[in-house]
Amino acid sequence: MDIKKSQQDLDSVNTENTSVDRRDFFRKTAALGATALAGTSLMSSEKMAGDPAILKPTEWGTKWGDPVTKNLYGMPSKYEHNVTRRYTKLLASGNFRASIAVTPIQESSGIITPNGLFFSRSHGGVAHIDPNEHRLMINGLVEKPIVLTMKQLKRYPSVTRTHFIECPANGGQEWRGPQYNSLQFAKGFMSCAEWTGVYIKDILKDLGLKPSAKWMLAEGGDSSKMGRTIPIEKVLDDAMIVWGQNGEALRPEQGYPIRLLVPGWEGNLCVKWLRRLDFASEPWYCKEETSKYTVLKPTGKAIQHFYANEVNSTVTSPSPEIDWSDLQDGDIVEIEGLAWSGMGTITNVDISFDGGNTYKEAKLKGLVLPKCWTRWSYMHTYKKGEELLLTSRAMDDAGYIQPTIDQETTVVGVEAVYHRNAVETWKVEKDGKVTHVEVRSQLERKPNGELYVGGKA
Repeated sequence: MDIKKSQQDLDSVNTENTSVDRRDFFRKTAALGATALAGTSLMSSEKMAGDPAILKPTEWGTKWGDPVTKNLYGMPSKYEHNVTRRYTKLLASGNFRASIAVTPIQESSGIITPNGLFFSRSHGGVAHIDPNEHRLMINGLVEKPIVLTMKQLKRYPSVTRTHFIECPANGGQEWRGPQYNSLQFAKGFMSCAEWTGVYIKDILKDLGLKPSAKWMLAEGGDSSKMGRTIPIEKVLDDAMIVWGQNGEALRPEQGYPIRLLVPGWEGNLCVKWLRRLDFASEPWYCKEETSKYTVLKPTGKAIQHFYANEVNSTVTSPSPEIDWSDLQDGDIVEIEGLAWSGMGTITNVDISFDGGNTYKEAKLKGLVLPKCWTRWSYMHTYKKGEELLLTSRAMDDAGYIQPTIDQETTVVGVEAVYHRNAVETWKVEKDGKVTHVEVRSQLERKPNGELYVGGKA
């Protein structure tokens, strides 16, 4: 671009033709600005030149805005009305008190989920607890059993950590094949936040843990009395009692006034409305860890005490909710997604354009923290009319790599509900629309009848 010539053109608009009106001025300068951007495929001069949003005064720019005294607890813009948690009867256990509302992860930015969008799962409805009346009992195999008020609990030294919470059923409806043409319903059973509370190990230093204590029961104070058993090794590692989320108090649907946080492990272990911690030498075998939250193997036997959420990833843009139908041939677009692992820290994410036959390395973005969402991206030049099969594959520092669908189902089968972490694929159609598909390998049988993953179909 000839900078000198462009400046002369702009000067001529201002001096040689003083009668030029506002509309003509913006039309000319918009065209010049678009010329400067030529080759980036981000916009064209034709689109900019007559844009009413540029040429006409805006309503909001010509009148008073709201006073600072309005909405003392801030609200999202009314134009973000579609960015909400969502629910469906198919995920409800008879009613919406034992159900889940899922996070719009396709709309997420960074690695922190706003409190109002954090996925919500309850087993007996959301309890509304008066913190002044709430108590936490710690008993069992401890030297000094205790009952704590919220004020007493908060006197222990606090810590702040960023971790994801994921329901083990995240993606579980996909075992037999795609059920929802939606990223939110396929992978929205998770969120990530900054949590503030106290390590349980720091409380136990004060109370004294007996050597025979091998398990901890966490029990909720809601109507379901949700109870889960956790091995003492995890308790003494990084398990927390939290009262703060993203700089404010927990919300009722997140367990106000306190909940358990078990970083990287199944979300149902993070018991909400926490009222009791009991220590014992044997696990409790509660209802939610016998009749539910187990993994059924092809043999008919269940895997129990199946805790950590395995390495996983997904493409968030494009997705069925955010497609490429508005792109033009040659446009440069960012493919973006999330990766996470309950085993440790994400080290790599690969992106495939052919359903997993070949992969290219994506770039990790922003903070990379253990047991936390990690954002990744890949810059792509779009070709109009080309079909793509977008598949992401994540790796963590524990050495785990996301399996293919067939690698996972040959071990677990297709009757499972929980811990589905196989790779996921979006098909970008010729018109830029996006659909949820599965890419399967050719399953072959050994002479003894055992299935194994053979060549690609």
